[in-house]
Amino acid sequence: MNWTVLGASGVIGRRLVAQLRGMGEAVHAPVRGDASLYQRPLGHVIYAIGLTADFRQRPYDTVQAHVSLLAEVLQRTDFESLLYLSSTRVYGRASHGREDAPLPMLAQDPSDLYNLSKLMGESLCLHGGRSGVRVVRLSNVVGGDDEDSANFVPSLLREARAGRIVLQTALDSAKDYIHIDDVAELLPRIAAQGRERLYNVASGVQTLHKQWVQQLTMQTGCAVEVMPNAPTTHFAPIDTQRIRTEFGYRPRSALSVLT
Repeated sequence: MNWTVLGASGVIGRRLVAQLRGMGEAVHAPVRGDASLYQRPLGHVIYAIGLTADFRQRPYDTVQAHVSLLAEVLQRTDFESLLYLSSTRVYGRASHGREDAPLPMLAQDPSDLYNLSKLMGESLCLHGGRSGVRVVRLSNVVGGDDEDSANFVPSLLREARAGRIVLQTALDSAKDYIHIDDVAELLPRIAAQGRERLYNVASGVQTLHKQWVQQLTMQTGCAVEVMPNAPTTHFAPIDTQRIRTEFGYRPRSALSVLT
């Protein structure tokens, strides 16, 4: 089976390339600007191009990555299937995290630029007229070679190793985190075999900030400070029924990335 991973320089892209090659698959991982993208059959495409922590500072790059380049790929390339990586962040204003949930957005909120661009990408995939195109909404992926990432868990780990964690949000805040090995195993199966066109790829488990902090203090002996009046943040539980039913998915513990 032939695969093309777009965005192979990112944490998830690199892990996918390693996973697929480990399975004996042929993988093409073009770099940015590689003209061969439009000149050869791509097989099964995983579109992992995207911005995360720095999207507020790079709004135009965010739209380019999530929408504009995707539109070119959908219109101009020869592929067997395409899987677009969106985000469960789009449920931020929703009361629950099912794939068919209505999703309120607020254009005046700069955080929603990310969500709106991801949803525009999803809509292009679902209504662009190409067959074999699917979307996954990824939860907060942990693990892999993400030590330099500005995301929450890598940042906590760096602070713990430096001797002091400072939390901007309360200890009882929680999010859904998914182990990168679960992601690397699920995405190729969804791309090649998925019966649905839209999937949540999440653990379905809410992990509290204090669980991360307890694990890190046991390992490093670091000090912990929570900023005064730190807000408690919670997100809608992510429904994982589709991947559990169709692929028999059982999540690894996200906390195991620290061991």
